[in-house]
Amino acid sequence: MKVKTHKAASKRFHVTKRGKLLKRCAGQDHFNARDEGKITRKKRRDVTISKCYDRSLKKMIIT
Repeated sequence: MKVKTHKAASKRFHVTKRGKLLKRCAGQDHFNARDEGKITRKKRRDVTISKCYDRSLKKMIIT
């Protein structure tokens, strides 16, 4: 049987050329007017995922 890509995981995470996993920073959707500029700018960047989830997530995404 063919192994399929986990679609929910593939939409939330992406793998860089060097193999790092990135995800969107949390808390970006609403209630951002109250945040100070420093936090708003920080939320624009993607966040790297810790190494303990690396293997399982890559297995879900790259098939």
